[in-house]
Amino acid sequence: MNNSRKIWYRLRGALLVPFYLFIVFRFSGKFDNHVVIIPLGSFLFGLGLLLRIWAQTHLHYRLKEHKKKLTLTGPYVYVRNPIYIGNTLILASLTVLTGLLWFIPAMILACAFTYHMTVLYEESHLKEKYGQGYVEFTRRVPRWLPRLRSLRREPSDSFQKYLYPSILAELHILLLLLPLFLKMIIMRMIR
Repeated sequence: MNNSRKIWYRLRGALLVPFYLFIVFRFSGKFDNHVVIIPLGSFLFGLGLLLRIWAQTHLHYRLKEHKKKLTLTGPYVYVRNPIYIGNTLILASLTVLTGLLWFIPAMILACAFTYHMTVLYEESHLKEKYGQGYVEFTRRVPRWLPRLRSLRREPSDSFQKYLYPSILAELHILLLLLPLFLKMIIMRMIR
């Protein structure tokens, strides 16, 4: 069972590629009110990217100083999987930006299923790795829907130290916008 879960973990990004490609290459069935889709899509994209950056300043996963320790600060105070939530917001935002509002539920369900299966492996792995500390963390912090207590102030030295490297580490997310811009150019040329 754990091996099948590990496959989900390893393929988590690739499993969502068909859904992304669908929104990139689907040219019909669009909602074309740019007054709605541009602000809404941009807001969701920014929110997802900011959540990923905030998580990265605490997790340090893509940073040179990545320490293999249980992260219990930043967004991890409120929810156990902020990066996957950020990814879901980003993919939903891209769906909005393409005008395929009817496809948003499918995109969210694809993310929810993929990340749920991924987390089943991650949680068993982290439980083995961190033991009782991780078990306590899972009892305190919800998996998907954050418990918004009063926001805690970030430790300024650590947050400031990792903010710029975290922004740089997450800039690759902006590449997801490139095919959408190309799609917009093609659509204008066709008209």
